[in-house]
Formats: sequence, C-alpha cells, structure tokens
Amino acid sequence: MPELPEVETTRRGIEPHLLGRQLTRVTVYEPRLRWRVRDDLSEWLTHRPILAVGRRAKYLLLSLDAGERLLIHLGMSGSLRLVEPNTPRKKHDHIELELDHGHILRYHDPRRFGAFLTDHEHTPHARLQNLGPEPLSAAFDANYLYQTTRRDQAIKVLLMSNPVVVGVGNIYANEALFMAGIHPARAGKSLNIGDCLRLSDAIKTVLTRAIEQGGTTLRDFVRENGQPGYFQQTLQVYDRTDAPCRQCQTPIARFIQAQRASFYCPVCQH
Repeated sequence: MPELPEVETTRRGIEPHLLGRQLTRVTVYEPRLRWRVRDDLSEWLTHRPILAVGRRAKYLLLSLDAGERLLIHLGMSGSLRLVEPNTPRKKHDHIELELDHGHILRYHDPRRFGAFLTDHEHTPHARLQNLGPEPLSAAFDANYLYQTTRRDQAIKVLLMSNPVVVGVGNIYANEALFMAGIHPARAGKSLNIGDCLRLSDAIKTVLTRAIEQGGTTLRDFVRENGQPGYFQQTLQVYDRTDAPCRQCQTPIARFIQAQRASFYCPVCQH
C-alpha cells in the first residue's frame, strides 16, 4: 500500500500540471472502487478550476471553486499518471480527468481499493475527521507524542493509529523505531520524554529522507510507463528477517503485531 512519502511524491508530481488548470472532461469507466464513485462525478467536476493540490494523511485533495474538494485515495494498488491525449487505456485505468492543456490525469487501480470522494472544506468528509497531526508538522513533537501515548498499547500499534498521527505506515514505523532504539512491543506509557524526542525526530527523519529520494521519480508522472513503487532506499530492519543488523550484526527478528509484520534488532532496540 502506498504510504505517506509515496502519496506526497504523487502530490508533488502532479501539482505543477494541475494547479490553476480547468477540468474539461471527466470519464468514469469503473465506478466500483472501495466506495462507489458518485453517479454525477463527471457533471460535478467538468469545467471547474483546480485551485490547490493538497494532502491530508494519505488522501490527495484537489480544491475546486466554492470550497468544494475532490478526495483521492490510492488504496493498495492505485496510481495517478499524466498521459498525452490518445494514449491507449490499460486494463485497470478506471477514471480520467482531462485538463485544459490537453493532458489527461489517469487513475489506475488493479485491486480497486482506492477512492474518489467529495466534500467541502468547511464540512470535511468523515474519512478526514478525528485524525491526528501530520508527522512532519510542528504539532507532532516529543511533548505531543509523550502525552498521547500514555497507554498500555504497543508503541508501534499507536504509531499506526490515525487518531495519534497520520500516515506513518508499517514500513516507516519499523524504520523509525529502529532509529530511535525502541522495541516495537514496548507499551506506549513506558516511554519517557527522551524516548519520545528520539522517536518523533526519527519519524520526521525517515519520512523526509523517503520523500527526498522519491523526488527523483517526479519526471515519471508525465510518462505513461512511470511506476512509482516504493522508493529505492536502504532499509535498516523492514523485510530483513534473519539478515544481520547494519549496526551490530545481530540477526533481525520478526513477529506479528495487530496483523502487521514488525521487524527489529534484539540488541539495538529496547
């Protein structure tokens, strides 16, 4: 599933091509996504300007006139690509947004777990309510993390809870906990303020690095064959079961937490 850095890179990739443009045609080939696309989406979007291209958690937000917005979630396998007119559709290209400069923003989603939703900026969609702060914002710091994690739940489970912080995701939660030297099964309430300082800084660092590495893929958003995938980066623990820790050479261990795989170094993380 695309995580926050992948979604943010998508936002940055499409923004220069969408900002200030008008939608001239909208075609829904397959409305059966995670939630059915509204029947009148084409009429609702056509001839409207795109005033901003934002992101909240893993939702892309296209701000339109009158305060209304189109929310796009990539789900587990979704992607957005800008293509030239007359570029042949692929099997799982489900929605097309044609812009007044002629390019088409095409939504591709083999598993159809993504979403195209609508709301108003003053009455946000239910999916955007009760969300915690963005992990790269000033609101997410050691004091906030300390106050929010006074619970019996494992710290990794808390990091992947949207009311605590949005968009960290499994890969980056594993990596940040390793960087901070914290075992993923530790109870949130066992962390002291120093632990929370290391952890909040680690989360910002791993996400920022991933976004920076993703910057090299931005040109792919105007090529039909561009495939974003996960960024080519050196992961310290994620998906490295039994491989030597890059710091101490101890084999990386794996266990299941809340139905997700957790990876850690038994020596470096406590």
